[in-house]
Amino acid sequence: MVDFLRGRARRRLLAVVLALLATQVGSLVAPAYACGCGAMIPDTARRVGVAREVSVVRWDGRRERIVMRLTVDGDSDRAAWIMPVPHRADVTLGDPALFDELDAATAPVHRTRSHFWPQDGDWPLVSGGGRDAGAPPPGAGRAPGVGVVGRQKLGPFDVARLTATDPDALGGWLADNGFSLPPRLSGALQPYVARRWEYVAIRLAPETTGTPLQGTLDPLSLSFTADEPVYPMRLSRLARTPQSLGLYVLAAHRMEPASAIGGSRPRVTFAGRVTPPRNSPLAELTAGTPFLTAIGQEFPAPSLIDGDHTLQRTAADTPFQQVIYEDRLRTVAGIPAWLLTVAGTLAALTAAVALFVVRRTRRPAQPPTAEPMTPQGR
Repeated sequence: MVDFLRGRARRRLLAVVLALLATQVGSLVAPAYACGCGAMIPDTARRVGVAREVSVVRWDGRRERIVMRLTVDGDSDRAAWIMPVPHRADVTLGDPALFDELDAATAPVHRTRSHFWPQDGDWPLVSGGGRDAGAPPPGAGRAPGVGVVGRQKLGPFDVARLTATDPDALGGWLADNGFSLPPRLSGALQPYVARRWEYVAIRLAPETTGTPLQGTLDPLSLSFTADEPVYPMRLSRLARTPQSLGLYVLAAHRMEPASAIGGSRPRVTFAGRVTPPRNSPLAELTAGTPFLTAIGQEFPAPSLIDGDHTLQRTAADTPFQQVIYEDRLRTVAGIPAWLLTVAGTLAALTAAVALFVVRRTRRPAQPPTAEPMTPQGR
């Protein structure tokens, strides 16, 4: 009887382990449907995720341009990417050098500051742990109800500009081109359909067939008329993992998001006017929009995202640049200044005590004073 119960317990334990294993494997192959700028849809039963998204928004008061660069990872060799836009968009390839110039223009300033007393990491307070490094983004077919405004081939991208009267029409277009539209995405597209936005649909695939989509993709540039600068984010609510957004905003003045839209508080990492070299990718974008604002934001729970980023002018064009300090112990000839000070103080006290003792020992002894004798009476 005991052996029977033990065997039964082992079988139950094995079943639990297998169930947990199946759950983990299922999570590995589950598709990642969203990125910060739109919807990334992998091939059937495959997975593709956006590890990092960096975008530039340029707004001159009438027209907006978005240049975006995605870093992706997964096992799918094909994916579709849906980007809602408020008006008809022109799509071109972006210059990768633009992002290198932006990194250089907004890089933190490194400065050194000295401290007198030892801190953690300085002798003799070495903890052995070290210090953390400073921290430093379609196919061709026409489905009923979908209008294909234009088609073009841009490097690894097959781009179609679409209009649609309802989300199901977009789903049919994707299905005709080999991709199934997740049910959740149909509901997320409804607000854009209600506002009569258009869509940029993109199929992307590596040049070598069967090669998974991984690494940093070529940047894409979208330009369209805009009454106000907006960065589409609503579809990111479908993401299954935390999202990270890096946004550069070029305008005549300093800009900021109107709200957090369900993420952490947007943080400014740079603000100021830039004058890049002539004939550079950044020089083209800064013409008429010389003020650059760099914004970072995290979305730990993407399901809380409740809208798009609307950008607005700040009250003042206050410049800002990050400063990273490197703390160093103050030294004199390679010796900690505090150690020299303490040693000098101790030496001075020792010398003073020694001098006091020497003077005390060399002081001449005073002979005892004889008491006068009183004559005795007879």
